[in-house]
Amino acid sequence: MDFSSFGKILMGLGVLIFVVGAALFIGARFGLGQLPGDISWQRGNTSFHAPIITSIVLSVVLTVIVNIVLRFLR
Repeated sequence: MDFSSFGKILMGLGVLIFVVGAALFIGARFGLGQLPGDISWQRGNTSFHAPIITSIVLSVVLTVIVNIVLRFLR
């Protein structure tokens, strides 16, 4: 593997990290992670958070987006 292809992989990973970070930032503004049905438990120094409904919503949205993109690529 030469350095140019390694550089392309690193740039792609950087873009992917940026997109995920931006999505998390924007999602937090719309209340993702705090939807009804998300379990949050805190006692003393211990906390537990299980974003069940948020995971379902994100799964449905990403499935729709991937299906739309794949239809245009065919």
